[in-house]
Amino acid sequence: MGKIKTIRHFLVEAPFFEGMDDRHLDLISGCGHLVHFNTGDFLLKEGEQANSFFLIRKGDVAIESYLPGAEMTVAKVGTNGIVGYSWLFAPYRNAFDARALTQVEVVRLNGECLRGKADADHELGYQFMKRFAEVMLQMMHAARHQMLDIYGSATKPNTD
Repeated sequence: MGKIKTIRHFLVEAPFFEGMDDRHLDLISGCGHLVHFNTGDFLLKEGEQANSFFLIRKGDVAIESYLPGAEMTVAKVGTNGIVGYSWLFAPYRNAFDARALTQVEVVRLNGECLRGKADADHELGYQFMKRFAEVMLQMMHAARHQMLDIYGSATKPNTD
């Protein structure tokens, strides 16, 4: 029989948490639990209260936003990726939808729990800000590339 993994083990395996101090991993793991989503289920809904972020253990998740008359997939996140950063920033409302594209297994980390721990340990708060800034930058780059794919030919400057 295989060894049962703890939340802490899942965190240690994920690139997002790479190099994080052991005491911080212990604090964070106390805020987490495993959750499963079926294909089509929403992990997050845009505009709803943001109290979670997710480490994707297995499966694929679409980060989506709605434009007038259209749904747009901003990014896709797979195994060991992170979904949800709005729990860290007031007013704590989800900025995007996150929808399971496949069966998904995640570590759900409770944002209220983590905010309390980060307020008490400013180094932990700094680590979250630094790491989530990188995630948000990657998402902005992905959205930019997608916009260039969609609108690039219509907006290329005329060089005549």
